[in-house]
Amino acid sequence: MNWASVIANPYLQNLPFKIELNKWGKILMSPASNHHGILQSEAVVYLRSKLPAGRVIAECSIKTDDGVKVADVAWASDAFMRRNGETTPYEEAPEICIEIVSPSNSREEMDEKIKLYLAKGAVEVWICADDGNVSHFSRDGQMTHSTLTKEPVNLQYK
Repeated sequence: MNWASVIANPYLQNLPFKIELNKWGKILMSPASNHHGILQSEAVVYLRSKLPAGRVIAECSIKTDDGVKVADVAWASDAFMRRNGETTPYEEAPEICIEIVSPSNSREEMDEKIKLYLAKGAVEVWICADDGNVSHFSRDGQMTHSTLTKEPVNLQYK
């Protein structure tokens, strides 16, 4: 199965979980909670306030070496958007790719997504824990803060 088939399939629309494809075109599903959605919305608001010149994308599909992965939230510069528009899935990763960790995610899975997004051109990958604390990663490894927003990020909501 390819990503266009997933998007066009009426049985796969409006599901209460996230869908991705592995490198063999098999569907992977992850349940999404309301808490997960709240953290996603906090990431969108944060990125929009700190990086207003680009575009914030929720559920951003990216073609990786291990199939299509869907970043929970991404930030793409105006230059990225001029190059890629609304292509689905993107052949390159936006500058920031954010994953909100779900109970079903393993540390190994998150480490793999960090590598996949960075290999496709992401400048930073943010991993948001259940409590809203964010870990920042670049090609050089883990960072103390985002080099794009110039500060450590916490998406904890009140």
